[in-house]
Amino acid sequence: MRTANTPILLLARALFYRFALKKPSTSANSRQGDIVSLKDSITALLKAYRLQGKLNEVTVVASWEKVMGKAVALKTKEVYVSNNKLFVRLTSAPLKHELVMAKTRVMELINSEVGEAVIKEVVFL
Repeated sequence: MRTANTPILLLARALFYRFALKKPSTSANSRQGDIVSLKDSITALLKAYRLQGKLNEVTVVASWEKVMGKAVALKTKEVYVSNNKLFVRLTSAPLKHELVMAKTRVMELINSEVGEAVIKEVVFL
C-alpha cells in the first residue's frame, strides 16, 4: 500500500528539513536582533507607564544632600517637589537668605545632577 503525498505531509517534511537539518550558527551573537539593553528596556518601561517625571522628582529630593553639601543638609528640615517647583524648608534664617540670593545657581546644580530641566523654580520656606 502506497501512502499519498498529502499537502500536510509535504509541509511537515519541508519544515523538518528546514529546521532540523539547519546548520548551527557560527556567530556567537546570532540572536543579536532579539537583544535589548537593560537601559533601553527600563527607559521604555518608564515611558510606557509615564513614571519618568516622578522618578526625576524623587531623584531631586534624594540628591539634595549630595548637591548642596552636608552643612546645608543639616539645616534642611524638608525638601519636596510639586509642579516643577522645589520647596525647601530651612531652620536657619541666614542660610535661607544666602540660598535665596543664589537661587538660580541652586536650580542649575539640581537640574545638572538629574540630567534634565526638572526644576523650574526654587522656593525656600
